[in-house]
Amino acid sequence: MSSYNKYRNRKTEIDGILFDSKSEARRYSELKLTEKCGIIKDLKLQVAFEIVPNQYISTFEIKKNGNIKENKKLDERKVEYIADFVYYDNELKINVVEDVKGMKTKEYIIKRKLFKYLYSKEYSFKEIVWKV
Repeated sequence: MSSYNKYRNRKTEIDGILFDSKSEARRYSELKLTEKCGIIKDLKLQVAFEIVPNQYISTFEIKKNGNIKENKKLDERKVEYIADFVYYDNELKINVVEDVKGMKTKEYIIKRKLFKYLYSKEYSFKEIVWKV
């Protein structure tokens, strides 16, 4: 099964999972093998990390009894960085976030920077630039 998106990536299916590109599918295969060998563990795909929380507007209402009620309305939705892969590296003893890229969009670069700023103490970031 394959189809192209706007960046000319070919969607590829492995193990019943549809990946956005051949590169991402190939990296998944490598990581599965690495996990099987015990080098990494707890491989997860498409993990969301919040980089900007929801933002609300508050309005206040004075009730007849004199109490003040706060009403919150969603003003801006949260922004998330979605990592292609997250795993624990047994040899380095660190949590790793990996992203496979063929093309770095401006949106991706900003999200990557925000992710690194917020999560660099917990995760090591690994970017795979790979064209098939």
